[in-house]
Amino acid sequence: MNPNVLTDQLGLFLDVLETGSFSAASRRHPLTPSAVARRIDSLEGAVGSQLFIRSTHAVRATPAGLAFAERAQRIVAELRLARAEAVSLSSAPEGLIRIDAPAAFGRRHLAPVIADFLVAYPGLDVQLHLIDSFVDMQGSNLGKVDLVLRAGQMADTRLVATPLASMVRIACASPAYLKHRGVPSQPSELSQHDGLDWDGLAPPFAWRFELDGQMQLHRPQRIRLSANNAEALLYGALAGLGIAHLPTWLCSEYLLRGELLPLFCDNGLPQPETTGIYALRLEQQINSRSRLLLEYLKSRFSPIPPWDLALQSDLGRQ
Repeated sequence: MNPNVLTDQLGLFLDVLETGSFSAASRRHPLTPSAVARRIDSLEGAVGSQLFIRSTHAVRATPAGLAFAERAQRIVAELRLARAEAVSLSSAPEGLIRIDAPAAFGRRHLAPVIADFLVAYPGLDVQLHLIDSFVDMQGSNLGKVDLVLRAGQMADTRLVATPLASMVRIACASPAYLKHRGVPSQPSELSQHDGLDWDGLAPPFAWRFELDGQMQLHRPQRIRLSANNAEALLYGALAGLGIAHLPTWLCSEYLLRGELLPLFCDNGLPQPETTGIYALRLEQQINSRSRLLLEYLKSRFSPIPPWDLALQSDLGRQ
């Protein structure tokens, strides 16, 4: 099979897994929902196993589908990276790449990937600057760096944004808190619980849940801890202070270890937000070494981020 066709086929499968519906996946491709369904049928025929369970409300992966997704993710990543490497083969890449990134995301996910990248390309060097703010562009020194990683709405028209990963936000709490206060069965019951919330400007999707096809705002009544930093809210949730609504890139490891428990996930992970994690640069010609790093980051973080793929598999086993 043509590598590009294979990448498209597996990418479509991963998009259906991530969005939970044929119609949502079709909006990412020049396809109708019925065409997406036919392609998934064809893929299931080629694989020889049912990958999805269809219902009127959602499309959920079977155990075989979740296992297939892990391999599909690796195949898509390798094919994308192979294309990027082929472009760079004319000369061994050399030089320095300067990156500005949020500290929490950088420590958990970016730094290990950068280390792998430098092993793969010994002629390249990276200067990684980690900061505490995840959204604020003030002080990002755009003129002094090659790439800036951020999340959320990007209002600065000077910037070119390359999507790296989708963002999923999940309500969660410690087992001790839920044992003491009970487990809410739906977001409207959050008003009966303690919570941890943002102090000041909150992310646009914080405490918003999709119900009956619409985004609705539901938050805890009493806020035990408010902070302008997501990690502070995470540690409050781990301490049993209440329920937090956190991005999965931040809390996935604790959910997988059972130190936090997910809420409202009977149908799998919530839908990704319309914003995501981006690599930003000024509107100028990108150099070949930065382009190579961008392709490498995309190969490791998309189409489904590894932290979400692990959570989706874990929820599928419950």
